[in-house]
Amino acid sequence: MPSWKLVSGLFIGFVGSLVVLVGVSYAMVSIPNENDAAKSQNNVYYWADGKQMVATGTGINRQNIDISQIPDAMQWAVISAENKSFYQDSGVDPMGILRAVANMARGGQTQGGSTITQQYVKNTYLSQQQTLTRKFKEMFISIKVGTKLNKKQILQGYLNTSYFGRGAYGIQAAAQTYYGKNAVDLTPSQCAVLAALLKGPTYFDPAGNADLDPSATPEANKQRSSERWAWILEQMHNDHHLSDTQYQEAKAHYPMPDGRKATRGMTGQISYLVDTAKKYVLAHSDITEAQFDRGGYQIYTTFKKDKVNALSAAVKKVQAQRLDPKHRDLDKYVQFGAASVKPNDGAIVALYGGDGYENGHFTNNADTSGVPVGSTWKPFVLAAAMEYGTYNSEGAGISPLSKYNGNDHLKVRKPDGSYYLNKDNSTFYQNNESPHPWGYITLRKAMEQSINTPFVQLGVDVGMTHVRDVAKSAGILPQSMSVDLNPSFAIGTSTPSAIRMADAYATFAASGKQADPYSVTAVKTNGVDAPSFTKPKPSPKEAMDPNIANNVTDVLQNVIQNGTGQNAKSLGRTAAGKTGTTDKNKSAWFVGYTQQLSTSVAMFRENPKDHKLLSMNGTAGKDSIHGGDIPTLVWTEYMKAALKGANDLGFPSATEIGKVQDEAGAPSPTPSVTITPSQTPSNSPSPSPSVTTPSPSPSMSDTCQWSWGNPCNGNANGGTNTGGTTGGTDPSPSVTDTTGTGGNTRGNGNGTIFGGPTG
Repeated sequence: MPSWKLVSGLFIGFVGSLVVLVGVSYAMVSIPNENDAAKSQNNVYYWADGKQMVATGTGINRQNIDISQIPDAMQWAVISAENKSFYQDSGVDPMGILRAVANMARGGQTQGGSTITQQYVKNTYLSQQQTLTRKFKEMFISIKVGTKLNKKQILQGYLNTSYFGRGAYGIQAAAQTYYGKNAVDLTPSQCAVLAALLKGPTYFDPAGNADLDPSATPEANKQRSSERWAWILEQMHNDHHLSDTQYQEAKAHYPMPDGRKATRGMTGQISYLVDTAKKYVLAHSDITEAQFDRGGYQIYTTFKKDKVNALSAAVKKVQAQRLDPKHRDLDKYVQFGAASVKPNDGAIVALYGGDGYENGHFTNNADTSGVPVGSTWKPFVLAAAMEYGTYNSEGAGISPLSKYNGNDHLKVRKPDGSYYLNKDNSTFYQNNESPHPWGYITLRKAMEQSINTPFVQLGVDVGMTHVRDVAKSAGILPQSMSVDLNPSFAIGTSTPSAIRMADAYATFAASGKQADPYSVTAVKTNGVDAPSFTKPKPSPKEAMDPNIANNVTDVLQNVIQNGTGQNAKSLGRTAAGKTGTTDKNKSAWFVGYTQQLSTSVAMFRENPKDHKLLSMNGTAGKDSIHGGDIPTLVWTEYMKAALKGANDLGFPSATEIGKVQDEAGAPSPTPSVTITPSQTPSNSPSPSPSVTTPSPSPSMSDTCQWSWGNPCNGNANGGTNTGGTTGGTDPSPSVTDTTGTGGNTRGNGNGTIFGGPTG
């Protein structure tokens, strides 16, 4: 056993060494200068070919000002909200530091300082490495700052270096960015709004930051900002920094900040490309937004300049041809979002995000949420049916030749034989766009003509959880899918982005291999790979059986050749795709692909005041806009340019899959419904197709064998291949073109419990 003298000596030696270590460390650290925080560099973005796209941040948006130029209300707003004991404390929160150090030692997330002094030190500390060494050094600097600088100097430094969002560092830049005035002229109410931003500009900027986080919508951010604004004013009043009169005046109305403004070089599609790449970097590294905006990064993207230009040109060309907002009110507020992804890779080669920051459009329509996809969802239902079968197929996948009732206004049967009901307990009926009596038709024909009733019943028979799982495997994010897995889920109530829809269809194009979409291949600082950007190029993984994907592709080829997507035939090469239009005509989509590219195009109208979707009935002078119309024209125009000079690779052959499992209750033998072509396709809408009297036994078109790739010359559905289609180049849908709504007749557009996008 060691003697007490030895133990005491060791203890005294340890304490002495610790004191010396602390003393030396304290002496060696220097007090930061707020001017050092202004040292910044550009962020430079590069195209996929390595050529420079744009350099952003040509000088940090910051101007230091003296404390005398910072309103008392601004000073007290941050003190009341962030650090009430600022003028009494030592500037360091020992328990907060210990928690941060312990958390880092365990490998957890780092934590910021809890006092204004510590935040000031963090703001001016240019090295952003999250290490224990840095944390200890930061602690010693904070202690030294607290003893060497007075509180006014610390507060001045804090307000000159804090990040307020939109690239604005410091209160002067924030005042100009958000209110177009100097800091000295800010009102107490405006000061409270700016103080709220210090909690996190991504979530408290009323303009929204949905490109950085889908939850940071303008509506959600405005709500968060106004609530914290009111709370800060209340705290200032409680702390006696606002008189009763000042408080009542300040809280009388929320002072809405100015909208975003375009910065130099951030025009056209460049702004959306930069936002997409920035969002990807922040999501796949530990770089904070404030650190990123200080600059010094080189970001190498997947975007191809020629394809980006081609996509923008396609949108502009079709807009000019079909829309006239100056003379037609219903053409106002129409927007497009589009994305093009490389199958079996995930690289985003092009996107269209909107009219550009310079025109006041700051939301990236290619990566937005909230626009229902309608019938472009149906391929996921078909894929789920081929993989899982239905509740009465004994687990065996079913064939696309299975027949379901395609008539309009049908009751939807639950697996137990009962029918779905509305909220008022009345019977729920699923509608099509047209009342045409299709009778029992194959799923292939139902996809071709985008008929709702077969897919709603099929979705129920397969199980909506299976449909959801297949969509997720294909690349759709769970948070963009409808929570309610009611019958309408099968026909497109979900709201994935254009990027995710292009990526999910790329899974079909790649014979079932899915790769997450990505926009950045490398991030460098001073020419060296940034260690915190660790996301490698996604590795394709098998999301579904190759033959299931190939069968979906085979069916979707028929949509273009004989169905609602015939406007895409002018591409002149092998392609597959699906149209989609939603309830009340609030959005229209076309998603299609070749082996080289998968591209989605969304069209919608949005109220600029509340960002709610508006009906497109009457837009472009049409009763309704269909996915097979304007979106398909944009898609085709782009794909012609994007694939110019590329080989037509076709698609892998699909082999016979599953078994023919007709809908429960289908007559046996199934009567045929033969559609006779009423006229040769022309530039005028086709009249309603005639219907022959069902024969008591299957006709040849019902019984011919589907030779995958040559589906009985298009007649394996019990009808001709031209019945009810729009015809080659006819931009106007015929009465049986079921890609759109024609008002409120798609899906359940009658206001019942399952109302939603369906087309």
